[in-house]
Amino acid sequence: MTEIRNAQADAGRFRLRVLVIAIVVLLAFGLIAARLYVLQVLRHEGLADQAESNRTAVVPIVPNRGLILDRNGVVLATNYSAYTLEITPSRAMDLEATIDALAEIVDIQQRDRRRFKRLMEESRRFDSLPIRTRLSDEEVARFAAQRWRFPGVEIKARLFRTYPLGEVASHAIGYIGRINQREKERIEDSDEAANYRGTDYIGKLGVEQSFESTLHGQTGVEQLETSAGGYAVRRLGSHPATPGNTVLLSLDIKLQKMVEDLFGERRGALVALDPNNGEVLALVSKPTFDPNLFVEGIDQENWQALNESVNKPLLNRALRGTYPPGSTYKPFMGLAALELGKRAASVVVNDPGFYSYGGRTFRSHEGGLGGVDMHRAIQYSSNTYFYSLAVEMGVDSIHDFMKPLGFGQITGIDLGGEVRGVLPSTEWKRNTYKRPETRRWYSGETVSLGIGQGYNNFTILQLAVAEATLANGGTRYRPHLIKATRDQVTGTITEVPQQPGVSLGFKPRHVDVIRNALRAVNEAGTGRRVFAGAPYSSAGKTGTAQAISLGQNVKYNAKLLAEHQRDHSLFAAFAPVEDPKVVVAIIVENAGFGAAAAAPIVRRVFDYWLLGQYPSEEDIAATARGQSGAPMGAPRRVEEVPLPLAISPPG
Repeated sequence: MTEIRNAQADAGRFRLRVLVIAIVVLLAFGLIAARLYVLQVLRHEGLADQAESNRTAVVPIVPNRGLILDRNGVVLATNYSAYTLEITPSRAMDLEATIDALAEIVDIQQRDRRRFKRLMEESRRFDSLPIRTRLSDEEVARFAAQRWRFPGVEIKARLFRTYPLGEVASHAIGYIGRINQREKERIEDSDEAANYRGTDYIGKLGVEQSFESTLHGQTGVEQLETSAGGYAVRRLGSHPATPGNTVLLSLDIKLQKMVEDLFGERRGALVALDPNNGEVLALVSKPTFDPNLFVEGIDQENWQALNESVNKPLLNRALRGTYPPGSTYKPFMGLAALELGKRAASVVVNDPGFYSYGGRTFRSHEGGLGGVDMHRAIQYSSNTYFYSLAVEMGVDSIHDFMKPLGFGQITGIDLGGEVRGVLPSTEWKRNTYKRPETRRWYSGETVSLGIGQGYNNFTILQLAVAEATLANGGTRYRPHLIKATRDQVTGTITEVPQQPGVSLGFKPRHVDVIRNALRAVNEAGTGRRVFAGAPYSSAGKTGTAQAISLGQNVKYNAKLLAEHQRDHSLFAAFAPVEDPKVVVAIIVENAGFGAAAAAPIVRRVFDYWLLGQYPSEEDIAATARGQSGAPMGAPRRVEEVPLPLAISPPG
């Protein structure tokens, strides 16, 4: 049978289907229209910004770091440009294989690999880290030809810090190094976060660290149009970086170099100050180290050698080494007696060569000095005189007088890392020790304080500040290294304001008593051999400080002791006496008598500063061996002696 279709029903069903399809199509177009409305109207501004950011990139422009110069304009820290080969670990597919392949194109040593590994431990995986620095033009060309093989690896042009004089004044100048994770977190939590975008290095020590904000400069920005692959197409605009300011120091780097040579291989510290304003003329800590080792990240061998050396070359002995001052403390004890009315300068004390107190015998000069007043006690360094004076004064009176002079106090020098040392008192001992019997101060402990021994422990910087205060008649100045800054753009030099000196109110007649006695030390006392023939007047005090304690009846014999157990050699002095221009405090560790090792170096500092004389090579060698007194050989004019460059940037 043939089925008869209902045409009307079929037409109805067709119209229904068309209607449904039409509704679906209309809904689809409605959704598209609605989405277009959202994208083009409601979210237009945000999407336009996003599209613009995809098309452009804002890149930080790292500022040139400011220079560091000495007082005569000698460059102590500068910058040079060089290419580096850098890897972003998160973008490299197989890091070890990548480095091995790179080593076939450029020279990559094991130390470079170790340094890179350490940098990875200190950084995030998306940081760009150098695997090789200071690439040659040939190496750059070789890598550029095969760059496509190395995703996440690129050549960058960077500024590198360099210290042309190498180890000279390394503790004072300091160094820069890569910003570690702790420093990144500190920067991100500060107002300086934006200014350190793109910066990989920061001051770690010395002037580089203390004046980081001055040296760093202001980061600039550059807006670039980029391709789909992320490569720069053209520059759309920029705001240039402002270079850091140049820092001008009070250091005389040639004087610094001379003193370091005079120390030779011996350990110790020296601080030279202008007593009229607190300027630091030399700040020496021996042994030194080469700050250039740290700029690109120090390798494991060099770090181990520095960190594990028994001579502790990384220790800034001038600021962080603490020592008993020995007999250099005696002039201040004498001044304390006069100012506090404890003993007149004319009082004569018998020195039989020992001092008995509390059933103990304290040693003085063998055979004794006989009757000594304050002048002779300082000139010939009578222990007995100052043992008895300390007992008469008491520990707390000594403490209260010495504290304003800066002993056992932070001097406020414009370098970080300074330590306080110990200026003992009954309160100090109560707060330091725990057991009741050790917290009590015993009167017998006061005896040794009078000769700069016992609990006394100060930095050489503190001794220099106190000596400067005595030299100028009683005004204490804050020691400082920075004199001025120079704007790198305008060239304008701005003096750095310093705190005014603080008068301690010493009576001039009391100061004169001590000055005259110190002058006698260099003219007819323990310093006479070293200062023989000097055409200027000088005043000073030698000192010998124990490195270890000896038994009461044990006689000191350096030959029987290990080198690190021998006495320290100290000297504190100023010149000229009538109008002091320079003050020096020095310690030569484990070198024995102060007049033999320390005083000869100070004599050469005075000759340099007051006469413009530089010692002969023969004299430097003899002094470095501890075998000189007054200068030997023909001195040279300071201006005729060149400063040898320890390192120069690649040309």
